[in-house]
Amino acid sequence: MKKSISTCMLFAASSLCCAACSEEANAHDNINGGDPVKTVMQPTTPVPSAYFQPAAEQGRVELMHYDAKDYTRADRPATRKPAYIYLPYGYDAAKKYDIIYLLHGWTGTAEDYFGRPGMQQMKHLFDNLIAQGRTRPFIAVSPTWDKDNRAKDWGESTREAAVFANEYVNDLVPAVESRYSTYAETTDEAGLLASRGHRALGGFSLGAITTWYVFEQAFPYTKWYLPMSGDNWHIEMFGGASRPKETAQFLADLVNASPYKNDFYVWYAVGSDDVRLPQTHNQALAMAELTETFNSSNFSYHQKPGGRHDFNAVWEFCYHALPFFFPANGGLYTRTSRIEDVMAAPAFNGFGRLIFPADRGYWSGETLEELQLTWYSHINADKTVEIVNYMKHHADAGERIFYNIYTDEEKAADPRKRNTGLFFFRGKAGAPFAICNAGGGFAYVGAMHDSYPHALELSKQGYNAFALIYRPGAQTAMEDLARAITFVHDHAAELGVSTNGYSLWGGSAGARMAATLGNADNLRRLTGRTDIAQAAAVVMQYTGYTATSSADAPTYACVGTADGIASWQIMQRRLQTLSSLGIDTEFHAYDGLPHGFGLGQGTVAEGWLNDAVKFWQKQTGTTSVRQNTVRQTKGDTIYSIEGMRRSNLQKGINIVNGKKIIKK
Repeated sequence: MKKSISTCMLFAASSLCCAACSEEANAHDNINGGDPVKTVMQPTTPVPSAYFQPAAEQGRVELMHYDAKDYTRADRPATRKPAYIYLPYGYDAAKKYDIIYLLHGWTGTAEDYFGRPGMQQMKHLFDNLIAQGRTRPFIAVSPTWDKDNRAKDWGESTREAAVFANEYVNDLVPAVESRYSTYAETTDEAGLLASRGHRALGGFSLGAITTWYVFEQAFPYTKWYLPMSGDNWHIEMFGGASRPKETAQFLADLVNASPYKNDFYVWYAVGSDDVRLPQTHNQALAMAELTETFNSSNFSYHQKPGGRHDFNAVWEFCYHALPFFFPANGGLYTRTSRIEDVMAAPAFNGFGRLIFPADRGYWSGETLEELQLTWYSHINADKTVEIVNYMKHHADAGERIFYNIYTDEEKAADPRKRNTGLFFFRGKAGAPFAICNAGGGFAYVGAMHDSYPHALELSKQGYNAFALIYRPGAQTAMEDLARAITFVHDHAAELGVSTNGYSLWGGSAGARMAATLGNADNLRRLTGRTDIAQAAAVVMQYTGYTATSSADAPTYACVGTADGIASWQIMQRRLQTLSSLGIDTEFHAYDGLPHGFGLGQGTVAEGWLNDAVKFWQKQTGTTSVRQNTVRQTKGDTIYSIEGMRRSNLQKGINIVNGKKIIKK
């Protein structure tokens, strides 16, 4: 394919180094859910040292040569150029592979990434990313943007970088993708455009500047861009630092004029101590201001804390970017997905940091299957994976899954309110809602085990369910739940929920919250409202809450008989007192279960949530919202979360209205 690409070259001389910017990188927290973010500067995390060791399944590197031209000259003489090709373990020409082209910096050569026998970090990194299931197998190419693969002076190098887009489209990509198996059925213009979604381009330093030239001059041919420590020079050399707004606007205009304006992604990165921080940082912030063009769907900005202008930063950026470009399992998270990657996912629009506890001292684990929460047992890794994939699926579809309950002004006055909000698990439009409150001893919010699973299962049954992220502390937690109830009532039409017959759910500390706000007197006191009806039902798990009043709501409670934190006898006595006051109750104590069993999957408590739903339905006079994963039947027949029939009530102590006792 021969396609002419116009070039704007800047030949002003410049020193390679410039003073590092003293401005701190601003991290603008936007947790408004569906709104485009202005900017979210996302810090990267170090590459695990094991990723730099040889993998059990190793790919290979091949050297190929291809014919190109010297595009710095009008007569364009022919030249022969090298490119190093990384092929994944088990490369099969009968299969199709994604591909990334990686460009070196000034004074570098094609060997820089994985062509040097004594420098195998990048190859080991690629092998391990694939072996660990963080990416699907891909091909990587390390070419050179200069005409004869040798170090040049600054002026000549910048001239060659400025015209590399011609070679990239006309010579390099066709040569590589006609020889190796990619998604390009053909290497003419039509074939390259059709396969652009499986092609990435990245570069470091002057290679990043070259990447921006390709973005500028050959935007349609590549979807994924990874510029590392460098800016766009269309306005002027180092224009990202000196004229960031004009540079960003130029790029926005270019994108908006393209038929691919809604089908690209820029993963922009720099080290916080990099000498190229001013150019990269200023341009990134200016681009992020243009939210109609650059937002969370196509742009993210990342910094390596303490990162300098070296390959340590490059390895870290590739470690994070490639799983985003070429995710395994069609982009779904797996048990081995890193928690940090979930939190930093652009799909979560800046609120990903609240998916897991804001206080890092109460959880541990690098991957989803390794997640541990203080005071909780029976954490189900598969349920954790299901939850984050549910969130990602709906966020990717453009649905709003997170809502602030406090205004920007309120959060500015009390910064702790920045760590609050409601995650929404949608059910049937117009159906009643539930607010689920996780425990955590009022020290942290254990939502991943103690409220998200409940909200997700309720949504499967057609109910609209919210999981509240609140400020730790008994008083502030109650205030936040009161605000959440008020928020949902005031925005019911927008949210598509019914305020009639809502319920409050909670485990441990969250159960105390539900019981407190389920009390009609407390509800009026804490909300300051008389127009909000009392909850139709309160559903409580494992708490020693003892307060009772005739103003309390109908209450369902469950606990394990081996709970060393919340005594089942104390819970039983409280519900017997409520029953004596004429309040509808139901109580279950499951044999041998400890504190924090959550949904109780795989235990004697499995299916308890369906009992609780029936109790809620009894209070509202309904039989179901939507019968799908759980069927309603007469009598005591129970169906588990997965729809498995249970012939009996769960083994343990089961009390309904303080009278009926069934032991199984």
